[in-house]
Amino acid sequence: QVQLVESGGGLVQAGGSLRLSCAASGTGIRIDTMGWYRQAPGQQRGLVADITRGGSTNYADSVKGRFTISRNNAKNTVYLQMNDLKPEETAVYYCKVTVLTWDYWGQGTQVTVSS
Repeated sequence: QVQLVESGGGLVQAGGSLRLSCAASGTGIRIDTMGWYRQAPGQQRGLVADITRGGSTNYADSVKGRFTISRNNAKNTVYLQMNDLKPEETAVYYCKVTVLTWDYWGQGTQVTVSS
């Protein structure tokens, strides 16, 4: 069983920055892909960015150049540095990790960007 604890959400003005963290815990786990998704009210959850164990990254087009995903394999932690945030990026941000063929989701952290 894998448990995820997210942190770092909050309220920020447009153009500001936030850093999200997600720490995974579990006995003997070896995490493959780690990623961040977001879901705004009335919208589907969508990928923001993900990163493989080897460090290959993938970003949604809308965040390229502003967001940076990184991970610390020794700590089983993934980070999302978000710069130049926009009001339309207000959403609940969810962490997802993959262990073998299983996906595990965090509880979500609210990010609110005021205009």
